Amino acid sequence: MIHVTNQIVDFCDRINRTPYIYLTGGDPILHPDFWRLLEYFHEKKLRFCIMGNPFHLTADVCRRMHDLGCVKYQVSLDGLEKTHDMFRKPGSYKATLEAIRLIKASGMWAAVMSTVSKTNHKEIPALIDLADELGVDVYAVGRYCPTSIEKAYDPDIHMTPQEYKAYMDECFERYLAHKNSRTTYQLKDHLWTLYKYEKGLFKPDGSLPANAVIDGCNCGRNHVTILPTGMVCACRRMESEIGSVMNTSLYDLWTSAKFDEYRQYDKFVKCSKCRLKAYCRGCPAVAYGYTHNMYDADPQCWMEVDE
Repeated sequence: MIHVTNQIVDFCDRINRTPYIYLTGGDPILHPDFWRLLEYFHEKKLRFCIMGNPFHLTADVCRRMHDLGCVKYQVSLDGLEKTHDMFRKPGSYKATLEAIRLIKASGMWAAVMSTVSKTNHKEIPALIDLADELGVDVYAVGRYCPTSIEKAYDPDIHMTPQEYKAYMDECFERYLAHKNSRTTYQLKDHLWTLYKYEKGLFKPDGSLPANAVIDGCNCGRNHVTILPTGMVCACRRMESEIGSVMNTSLYDLWTSAKFDEYRQYDKFVKCSKCRLKAYCRGCPAVAYGYTHNMYDADPQCWMEVDE
């Protein structure tokens, strides 16, 4: 873990960027060297966030994480109580609400992430309201990423583009209702760019070069995933192994031809023809879950493009 941390620091120094580490699991707290790693992050003056579970958080644990430099602790809420407990385990919902209180009391930002599919999409607007009620610092929603092509089209999970747009309409109404909230509502899904474009709230820069990419999916642009083995992936939500940081520097992996395969923006079947290519490109990981090709059309995108 020290080797990997040093690789991250060296890599960011070489490309003149400030590292920001998201540590996740499972539950990172359960790792026997969890506190040793956080102490090393603190020694290196690194900003980091933990994405974990609520079950082992206490006031002392939260305070210690904060004192070692943890900026944010993220928990999940995947529906209201009955739905969330069905996804996780009985009692998870109440444990998560208590965890949010402990996180905020420690001085860390409390972040909540919801994963949306047809199973729970009708409850997301209520979770937007709940985030404001709880004083959550950051709330975001990401789409369910299928782990097999068979699961992708499960009628209890799959949302058509029209269903997804209708869901976004309901969410947008709630976001507007909380526009003065202390909660930051991150429009994490890049299809929000398309949504805002159609609402007249976003205008593409017509002066950009044809091959410019300045926003949208971060894969190959400004993040990497490092697994416990040291394997580096372009995206944590799909199979995208590049190589091991245990025998190749992170900088060399990032600048390799293999990593460059994830930056071939003209290969996008649909997005390459879209006026929003520089800003959106939907979610390649979701596309991969449906077809095992990240460059296929985003299965929830309703944009019509010229062939």
